[in-house]
Amino acid sequence: MTLPDGYYSKNDRKVCKLVKSLYGLKQAPRKWNEKLTDVLVGVGFVQSQCDHSLYILNKDYVFIALLVYVDDIVITGNNVTEIGRIKGLLSKSFQIKDLGVLKYFLGLEVVYDKSGICLNQRKYCLDLLSKFGYLGCKPVNTSIELSHVVNNKISGEQKDLVDITSYQKLIGKLTYLSLTRPDICYAVQFLSQYMHKPCVSHLKVALRLLRYLKLCPGKGLSFKKGDNFELTCFADLDWGKCLNTRKSITGYCVFLGHDLISWKSKKQSTVSRSSGEAEYRAMCSATCELVWVVNLLSELGVNCKVPIRLYCDSSAAISIAANPVFHERTKHFELDLYFLR
Repeated sequence: MTLPDGYYSKNDRKVCKLVKSLYGLKQAPRKWNEKLTDVLVGVGFVQSQCDHSLYILNKDYVFIALLVYVDDIVITGNNVTEIGRIKGLLSKSFQIKDLGVLKYFLGLEVVYDKSGICLNQRKYCLDLLSKFGYLGCKPVNTSIELSHVVNNKISGEQKDLVDITSYQKLIGKLTYLSLTRPDICYAVQFLSQYMHKPCVSHLKVALRLLRYLKLCPGKGLSFKKGDNFELTCFADLDWGKCLNTRKSITGYCVFLGHDLISWKSKKQSTVSRSSGEAEYRAMCSATCELVWVVNLLSELGVNCKVPIRLYCDSSAAISIAANPVFHERTKHFELDLYFLR
């Protein structure tokens, strides 16, 4: 921080001591989070160990959950009077503005109906299309072309992209859009691998993804009311999908009842020598996510039914799991196998 001219003489050796952390300094986010945490804990909230931005108040048949993103807060619960009291206590420590019922939050739109709610990013998607000039483009039916077509295009157009910043901004916006669009998760994962050195062919694949978004910009996730708290997970992989590194692609999705709550498409960190090994690595990634989801739901007071069903379609993985005897060819992934068991 540089003091203005005339505030002190050049020969003066004194320094300024900050009374409070100024907005924009490196330590400002940490100080803000410490202050907010102290106030919420003093009110009676407990900070979640699975998600440190989640605060839970659960006592005397009163349940309130408070979710924080920097200085934006979403609060919900089963007692309207208690929620109002919490807002009043927060207003004494901070200058807050009550925006009413949640309808729009950080690009997420919440649509209510009798059966439940729907989360989408329609406005965010339309703004993205408008920014890149694709608001009036002709839509396509798939987010990415067949793998062999994409590989041929990328191998044929290896000219480096001149404007890397625009490509990085586009992929960053698409990554945020995938919060409510599982259908573009794989395409975004594929494009994000070339953030530092993209080619012209990668930009064309990304722009084709914008044409797919034009097909239905309001598509999102639906969460319906119900008393089914059974977790179900589906895990799969594409063995040796990446032609440059021959690493496999892991994919899984987790359902709570009939509602999709978590999903991922990610390239594995190691090269698998067999499809069974790669399948076990994918299932272990899904298992880690299931452990986190179960712990988070237990903090929210939701008891999930156990055991949890984890589905896979690999006969090799099922055969190895059924056989308790290890062999020499399975030694290199015994840790994943033990963890999964």
